[in-house]
Amino acid sequence: MNTTRTLCFVIAALSSYAALAYRLGQVRRSWRDAGYRVLVITLLLQCLTFTMGAVAMGGGSFLGVGNLAILLMHLSAVAYCVCAQIILLGWAETVAEAAARKTRYWVITGIALNVLLVVLFLVADGTRRPATDFNTGSGQPLVLTYLLVFIVSQAVPCVTIFLQCGPYARMTDNASLRQALQTLSVATVILFLYCTARTVNILTAAAGVDIGVWQLASNVFSALGIVTLSLGLTITSWGASAAKLLDWARSYRSYRALYPLWRDLYESSPDIALEPPRPGASVSDLNYRLHRRVVEIRDGWRELRPYIDRAAGGPDRAGAGTTEEARQALAEAAQIRQALRAKSTGTIPADNKDAGDFEDRDTVSFTAEVAWLTKVASAYSRLRTAE
Repeated sequence: MNTTRTLCFVIAALSSYAALAYRLGQVRRSWRDAGYRVLVITLLLQCLTFTMGAVAMGGGSFLGVGNLAILLMHLSAVAYCVCAQIILLGWAETVAEAAARKTRYWVITGIALNVLLVVLFLVADGTRRPATDFNTGSGQPLVLTYLLVFIVSQAVPCVTIFLQCGPYARMTDNASLRQALQTLSVATVILFLYCTARTVNILTAAAGVDIGVWQLASNVFSALGIVTLSLGLTITSWGASAAKLLDWARSYRSYRALYPLWRDLYESSPDIALEPPRPGASVSDLNYRLHRRVVEIRDGWRELRPYIDRAAGGPDRAGAGTTEEARQALAEAAQIRQALRAKSTGTIPADNKDAGDFEDRDTVSFTAEVAWLTKVASAYSRLRTAE
């Protein structure tokens, strides 16, 4: 179990260092911002917490003092919880005086808690105790008190931050800030589960009950919570870029998915293309190219209307269990496939579709249009492959 615990500490530490390194990359343009400085301090404390946790798992002393790594881990954990609360106040409070007052309250509370932890650690003779005592308390009242005070110092900020994140997220118009608050809310839930699992470990050990491998739940919740917290503390700077990258990836996927349908329509009616296709064309102007591909598919469809047999294809070919939209997309794809063959032979069906659109489908936006044509193109590709 020690290996799993150490691995959880390492994962938490690495995520903390990654978040810190990312934020330090913005130091030149952001250092004058007080909120940025608090965030960097928070991430430094987070790194220290889990670095000390990994050191403590190695056993022995740190800087020649027994269990010093454990004490430093707990003190820095209290400090970074206080800093996280201060960051949230900076994001959410609109009145500077109220934010300053609450910040002073949290700073004083954090200092008092750390002083109390140091006193309890020394009174309990923490430097001479086995490191395992600080996992379960080993039934020693002073050690149990020390551990329970530490857990309360972690649980209370989890509750207060969670209670504030929801309302603040609904109030803000800033999308990246809303995502950050929602992510922090999830992180506090996971970290509260860590506090709960840690309390269970301590109380069951004090009662002489062995819960076995379930003792590792607290470590897993801790690592998962810190990874989520690290994302929440940095998402305001990379969230917008990540969203743009995801949008680009979705657009590129749609652009590629539309290609088989576009290619056959282009071969049938080359005049639909504003410019001839070039092998290996750059996708740096993807938005423009996707718009052109959608327009050209629609133009190619209009060129085919005299050759489309209204009786071709049909929803029954989609199979049971599919949606009405999927059946309609397959019907359209089948009619297009039939029309291309009819045009190549010059055959004009008696009951052709000389007016209308894709079953008169009127999409409300370009995004909806791309989504619909992608379904038709996917169905068309399946039909083409089957033939």
